[in-house]
Amino acid sequence: MKNEFVLYYQKQFDADQKTIGVEALIRWQHPKLGFVPPNEFIPLAEESDIIKEIGAYVLDEATNLILKWANDEIKKEWRISVNISPKQFRDEGFVENIKNLVISKNIDPKKLRIELTESVAIDNQESAMQKLDELNRFGVSISIDDFGTGYSSLGYLKHLHIDELKIDQSFVFGLGKNSSDKTIIKTILAMGEEFGFEIIAEGVETKEQLEELKNLGCNYFQGYFFAKPCHEDEL
Repeated sequence: MKNEFVLYYQKQFDADQKTIGVEALIRWQHPKLGFVPPNEFIPLAEESDIIKEIGAYVLDEATNLILKWANDEIKKEWRISVNISPKQFRDEGFVENIKNLVISKNIDPKKLRIELTESVAIDNQESAMQKLDELNRFGVSISIDDFGTGYSSLGYLKHLHIDELKIDQSFVFGLGKNSSDKTIIKTILAMGEEFGFEIIAEGVETKEQLEELKNLGCNYFQGYFFAKPCHEDEL
């Protein structure tokens, strides 16, 4: 089954439209069903331990690419963001597995960014904080994905050692259509400045969205306006 999975990568950019990194995105090419989108197979995989195998595969491939890029004059500066499932993060050996991958391949841990949803970061908060703190001290950076769509209590932010908040694409899509989404984005950006987090907006599809986000003070972006997910060879 592992041979049916392939990783695509979507570039991430700064305000000058310079590439700062990529997000690794899993794809499943089923021999009979053809291309199966992640929103169909990931929820099913999360119901079993298969998601751990998929997660381990993605981390292994991503760290291999970091190693490969170490000699590339441009890509050696890029980081790779990897989505981590709840089951994968809760696994007792998760942090140790990350450390072993980085050490065994002799790569810069700063080039690896772990993406978690809010619910994963808050669930069993004491354990989550301990793991994030350990990863942070080791040098791996942490991103909270789909920020603003989950928990209303934001007190946990001041206790978590994280580096980035990702503005959910639903808010970006609503820019120019309703004032609520703009207010939410302004609030997230203000929190980022207060806590010292990087803020990246995902799902940027139009120049109008980009300009509006820049005007609000957002400095990092990801979306089809810049680049679609593609195979490693097309980066």
